[in-house]
Amino acid sequence: MDQLFQIDFGAPQRSLVVGIDLGTTNSLVAIMDLTSPRVIPGEDGDKLVPSVVSAAASGEFLVGNAARRALITDPQRTVYSVKRLMGRGVGDVAGELKLFPFRVKEGSESVIQLELGERTFTPPEVSALILRQLKKNAEADLGRRVTQAVITVPAYFNDSQRQATKDAGRIAGLEVLRLVNEPTAAALAYGLDKRKDGVVAVYDLGGGTFDISILRLHDGIFEVLATNGDTHLGGDDIDNLLLRIALEDVATEWGEDLSASGEAVQTLRRAVIEAKERLSFVPFTRIELDYRGRQYRRELTREQFNQLIQPIVDRTLAPCRGCMADAGLKPEGIDEVVLVGGSTRIPLVRAAVEKLFRAKPHTELNPDEVVALGAAVQAAILSGEVQDKLLLDVTPLSLGIETMGGVVSKIIHRNSTIPASANEIFTTAVDGQRNVLIHVVQGERELARDCRSLARFDLKDLDPLAAGMTRIEVRFLIDANGILNVTARDTRTGKGQSVDVKPSYGLTDEQVEAMIEESIERAEEDFAARQVREAQVEADTILAAVDKGKQNEAWFDLSEAERREIDTQVNRVLLAYHSDDHLLLRAEIDQLNTVTMKLAENMMNTAVRSALKGTKI
Repeated sequence: MDQLFQIDFGAPQRSLVVGIDLGTTNSLVAIMDLTSPRVIPGEDGDKLVPSVVSAAASGEFLVGNAARRALITDPQRTVYSVKRLMGRGVGDVAGELKLFPFRVKEGSESVIQLELGERTFTPPEVSALILRQLKKNAEADLGRRVTQAVITVPAYFNDSQRQATKDAGRIAGLEVLRLVNEPTAAALAYGLDKRKDGVVAVYDLGGGTFDISILRLHDGIFEVLATNGDTHLGGDDIDNLLLRIALEDVATEWGEDLSASGEAVQTLRRAVIEAKERLSFVPFTRIELDYRGRQYRRELTREQFNQLIQPIVDRTLAPCRGCMADAGLKPEGIDEVVLVGGSTRIPLVRAAVEKLFRAKPHTELNPDEVVALGAAVQAAILSGEVQDKLLLDVTPLSLGIETMGGVVSKIIHRNSTIPASANEIFTTAVDGQRNVLIHVVQGERELARDCRSLARFDLKDLDPLAAGMTRIEVRFLIDANGILNVTARDTRTGKGQSVDVKPSYGLTDEQVEAMIEESIERAEEDFAARQVREAQVEADTILAAVDKGKQNEAWFDLSEAERREIDTQVNRVLLAYHSDDHLLLRAEIDQLNTVTMKLAENMMNTAVRSALKGTKI
């Protein structure tokens, strides 16, 4: 029996929870009704809330459609696509910022600060204003306070980007119970978690970004196999293409260049967007502009439209192929394809996706809403309204084991979606070692002494082999109920060890936050300490090898000068060993490796001579 112990992370609290799709271009909030999820409309009746914020001179904040209009009248006080900046420093997004009219406050290197008029805002603060508007919309619709939410994030978001999203929720007055990957939410919206097994591709063509994710579903658990995409490719590119053509037409017909007039450009943009949307349902349409008593009309067929946008659609296919290659899959290995994003309504896009993946994509749900609907399903699971679906969670802190030198090897990293499993292979450090202590720890620090100890147990009765020959697999598995199972076994013999360990219950949010903050504050110090310990472990290994070599006849094959040089270098390693300078210690280790090269060769020759002694060839 390989199961060693279990840790209960606690059960979620039941209450009203909304699902939020915090998007680059548009954001939505949804709730589970009696039988199915629905998107909640805003004050203007529009379900899509543009992810745009404007800080008016009056001190009032405009969010959504009103803020999008302010992009024309008050661009210096208006920000959009802030999701691109979440959890990133100025150095990370230098290329992005060149494409935006935003002004970044001088000196805001680690945390971006955007200047909107006379005021400055961080990306989480801007996102919080969008979330606050969604919260307000939900409260108006439901007639009660909303304080808890599930928010979706791209599958490729790293830890800092995810934390920035949670911070935005907290600033908005929302307790973010869960961050759910957007492709997972889309799959949940379609009920694909009801499949026992399968591979799902989620093709997400939004307004400003394109993402492709491939998920594996096994026993109701979604695992992200690979992600790819283009952060500057989306429906906006199609709009800009049509707008450029229309502006050229107008300039030719009217003899007037409208590109310098913000009002004219936005009016014409609205016209081309409406034409684009109509072409998804009719074979031809007209782009129509009425501006200052003059009219512009242009007929556009779907065939012409397809020819114009073919290069843009083709640009989405290369990341799809790359994603399949990263996942080690071919198109026939994809069981389900889900379309997300308003641009996937375009027939040419749907045809291209079907041809590439050789499977008819799911199009039954509104592609603008599918991620928000999936978030609402997840929210209903957390609130207890839905009992028959998988409960996804994230680990609050990393889980790992202590290795040589007291260093932590993290096996499941914090913010990993659960259910989750991971394994690592370890080996012995001493010749003839028969027992191995497995010390399981929780936390973000680099050394085990600074982390929370969860359990210790011995893996006993190993075969007494040379150091490094025994291979021990340690596997961590957190199931859908938040229970951690740890197994350890000798991969050669299959022997496992079990031990009874009392359960250790989860930490409070305050304790988790304190541990994370401490890990951030001490990150540099911890990393330096880890480097020293790793260098010391390497030194222990080579010093033990030299001691072993001195017992071998090969030692006496060396000249006295060579033996003296090795002894001198051993002393230099021992002196550096007790310093805090890992670079010095590694330099001395490298030198010891160099001066013992002949000893190692002599030992090898001696071993070969012994093996061949008495053998006839």
